[in-house]
Amino acid sequence: MFYWLLKLVVLGPVLKLVFRPKVEGLANVPRSGPVILACNHLSFSDSIFTPLVMKRKVTFVAKAEYFTGKGIKGWFSRMFFVGAGTIPVDRSGGEAAQAALDTLLRVLREGNVAGIYPEGTRSPDGRLYRGKTGVARLALESGAVVVPVALLNTDEIQPTGTLIPTVKRVRMRIGKPLDFSRYADSRGDRFVERAITDEIMFELMALSGREYVDVYASKLKEVQPA
Repeated sequence: MFYWLLKLVVLGPVLKLVFRPKVEGLANVPRSGPVILACNHLSFSDSIFTPLVMKRKVTFVAKAEYFTGKGIKGWFSRMFFVGAGTIPVDRSGGEAAQAALDTLLRVLREGNVAGIYPEGTRSPDGRLYRGKTGVARLALESGAVVVPVALLNTDEIQPTGTLIPTVKRVRMRIGKPLDFSRYADSRGDRFVERAITDEIMFELMALSGREYVDVYASKLKEVQPA
């Protein structure tokens, strides 16, 4: 609750004044009940701007290193994520992905809003990449609707590797809720999970206007030269 109040009282008004978010489809986010915000991931700042514009508290998870960095960059990182109500998760072990999903599932079972990036990592070049099926497992386990959220220009505002964002109006487009309750009896079916994930990614492609690449972004990063 302290984090949410910090965002509202301190960070929220300042960021809204500076970046003047323009959001299409905000009314598509249900006012109550569990909701999964499935977002494309273009920038470090996505986890700041997305909760900023929502009328409900949104919980993302992020690697614990974002909360322990040194110097000015570490301080800014910590302040941003604390202010947004982001929960740190230790992603160093083999169970990292499951730990993140378990944390978000707990948020959803409490009737709240969880944010997730189905791509699993930031896009290396602005294109939209293949989604991982964790978002589908969350939807099936929690019964929550999935609301696709397209960040349209955060990669222009804060490109990967930059500390100080460019002052520019944030643009975001939110789609209609996707209800996957018809698959409630298919939990654990990897083909159903893939179909659900692909449907979500199709909606993000349509909303964002970004080119879709049917490859995991993490795989592409592995083969790119340092």
